[in-house]
Amino acid sequence: MAGHHQAFSGMHGIAPVPTYVVMQPTTLCNLDCAYCYLPFRSDDRKMPAEVASAVAGAVNGWAASRRFSVVWHGGEPLAAGREHFAALLAPFDRGVEHHVQTNATLIDDRWCEFFATHEVRVSVSVDGPRDRNAERVTRGGRPSYDSVMRGVEALRRHGIGFSALCVVAQPEPGLATELYEYFLDLGCDVLGINIEELEGVNARSNARDPAAVAGFWSELVGAWRRDPRIHVREVEWSLRYAAAVLDGTADDVLPKQLDPIPTIGYDGSVVLLSPELAGFTDPRYADFTSGNVLTSPLPDIIAGAALGTPWVAEFLAGVEACRATCPYFGFCGGAHAANRYFEHGRFDGTETDHCRNSKIHLLEGVLDHARDHAPPAA
Repeated sequence: MAGHHQAFSGMHGIAPVPTYVVMQPTTLCNLDCAYCYLPFRSDDRKMPAEVASAVAGAVNGWAASRRFSVVWHGGEPLAAGREHFAALLAPFDRGVEHHVQTNATLIDDRWCEFFATHEVRVSVSVDGPRDRNAERVTRGGRPSYDSVMRGVEALRRHGIGFSALCVVAQPEPGLATELYEYFLDLGCDVLGINIEELEGVNARSNARDPAAVAGFWSELVGAWRRDPRIHVREVEWSLRYAAAVLDGTADDVLPKQLDPIPTIGYDGSVVLLSPELAGFTDPRYADFTSGNVLTSPLPDIIAGAALGTPWVAEFLAGVEACRATCPYFGFCGGAHAANRYFEHGRFDGTETDHCRNSKIHLLEGVLDHARDHAPPAA
């Protein structure tokens, strides 16, 4: 499917209006996962309410005419505490969708009541059964699994639907089926799978055996097809793209411009395009920020990013290099900024290990499954 090269018209430049913003209510996390990319997760730096108010000024306007989400992502967002979290939510209009990405260890009945009252959608980070969570440990090095399960049980008790996000460190035969069956039993309604990435403070290599990764994705498609009760983000996106190729509409799958994905740090600083760059500095790129919402309106920061932030311009050149050279561009829209930087040390490179693991071999795995299970020719 990706063997022919096509000029795709999407993903040129940065859209003036995002579809969501990422907010960091606190840098603090009560866990110390081995693969975590976040700096400062042992520091309790909370977002002032003034920052949330500044962001809400733009977000409320955007949400008045379209679906719009605010994703609260720490650290561990619940470590900010209910009272402070409520103060951060207060400036946003009711039409704004709120999502929280949490390790679930702090969720109890009172947090469930908070989620219900404020209509916050919950996504839980968990890597599968107990023995698959060995790298998700407390600051004292103890397993977190029992605490995670107590949080999940509280969500179930209160009838609060939730998504799940799973990191896979080492794809191997049988793992995809094991994980899918686990998440069916867990009761989530949406599942996202991330192959571990080399980024941030996680310096572990993410080079993986191509056949093993493609086999993992192919097996996951099979498990999902046998019992498709939950949405699997990566599988459904791949199938949508495959259908578009067959229909001759592949050029319509990607948006015409890149989503700016503004990430608002606890201090109001704004990093565009890649939340994983927040909190880092580099002699060439400074702190990767494009402005601060306490001193500039968020729409102005987005509008000036391509000209005013050198790494953003370099990244846009990298997207065009992907378009010119990669047959998978129509599927992924170019390598992610943080993966380019943390793997290559710059933003205008092209293929990354993350591309191979989570885009190229994903699509290959889906197509392998389709070929293996195609009906015989008449």
